[in-house]
Amino acid sequence: VQLQASGGGLVQAGGSLRLSCAASGRTFSSYGMGWFRQTPGKEREFVLCISSSGGATYYIDSVKGRFTISRDNAKNTVYLQMNSLKPEDTAVYYCAASPLIIATTRDEYQYWGKGTLVTVSS
Repeated sequence: VQLQASGGGLVQAGGSLRLSCAASGRTFSSYGMGWFRQTPGKEREFVLCISSSGGATYYIDSVKGRFTISRDNAKNTVYLQMNSLKPEDTAVYYCAASPLIIATTRDEYQYWGKGTLVTVSS
């Protein structure tokens, strides 16, 4: 599975962005998908994930109510809608695919896309 994330950019605090992650391959619908983020000097952090069918999601507390993950298996794409962005959301965001139905830790993910930078100005 090859993953390509897009949609990052510069936004003011309180604004919104939508990231997309397009996957190659015919088995996209069998993978749990997740988004991680990383800032300089810190480890890559799990943010949220969605099950292979799209029926289950899991979010870290700091993004609940602001971020939404969704997927379109017909388009081999997973989305991250980010609202009410805060400066502390600034990071490089990575999408990842797990062979598990749903996965919440970095070690459970097998495939990674190149990151897309999100910068939130105050």
